[in-house]
Amino acid sequence: MREIGHFIGGEHVGGKSGRSSNIYNPATGEVQATVALASLEEIRAAVENAKAAQQKWAATNPQRRARVFFKFVELLNKHMDELAELLSREHGKTVEDSKGDIVRGLEVCEFVCGIPHLQKGEFTEGAGPAIDMYSLRQAVGIGAGITPFNFPAMIPMWMFAPAIACGNAFILKPSERDPSVPLRLAELMIEAGLPAGILNVVNGDKAAVDAILTDPDIGAVSFVGSTPIARYVYGTAAMNGKRAQCFGGAKNHMIIMPDADLDQAVNALMGAGYGSAGERCMAIPVAVPGRGE
Repeated sequence: MREIGHFIGGEHVGGKSGRSSNIYNPATGEVQATVALASLEEIRAAVENAKAAQQKWAATNPQRRARVFFKFVELLNKHMDELAELLSREHGKTVEDSKGDIVRGLEVCEFVCGIPHLQKGEFTEGAGPAIDMYSLRQAVGIGAGITPFNFPAMIPMWMFAPAIACGNAFILKPSERDPSVPLRLAELMIEAGLPAGILNVVNGDKAAVDAILTDPDIGAVSFVGSTPIARYVYGTAAMNGKRAQCFGGAKNHMIIMPDADLDQAVNALMGAGYGSAGERCMAIPVAVPGRGE
């Protein structure tokens, strides 16, 4: 049985809490691996590791930080098939759909290759009598991401790529149901030249989430998941003085207009409802046909 731990300081480490969770094969329902669930102490160790690495990374000029992402994008394209198959085995979406998951994250990594320009501040001369104004964009320090089951490649990259490009270290707590792709992404970031400790991946459940939300050295938290948990994460992060962005409960309705081509509408509805194993915001739980006059 494959045992999955954490990725801290540029290497895989085993879990020490004594707690674990099963990872199921979505095609058969069989247990294919176990994943360690981190304790508060393990989260703290990951934060201390990130804290030791972050200041030097923030002092690295943006051009050199961008080069890491140029190389990372190259590696993502090189390992696309491997990543897609790994994602499919744990999530259940098809391999082609899994590639779409990865590509949507890859596009953000391509975007942050422009960080030398994106991170520029602003200067306004003569904002008032003898007054000039300027702004600087500086790293927060350590950010953290709590990501969901349905997009194990895209959403982690949406979070860690901008944070790391801006000079922050990042603690990623992916879903414990499909953690292998986030761990592989961390390996590829190291291969691309990212210093050890700047991206740490720690697997866990609510205990790990609470440790992240209350840790004094984590300055910002990003979350994607259900609305009740989004409220909890936002409230707890705010009470602990952290910046927080929390996205919860995204489910779209489909409106079928009276003049719609029904064959095309049905085809679109089936693809939206059942693509990605039904695990996405566009899964369309409700279709509302419009009434003609």
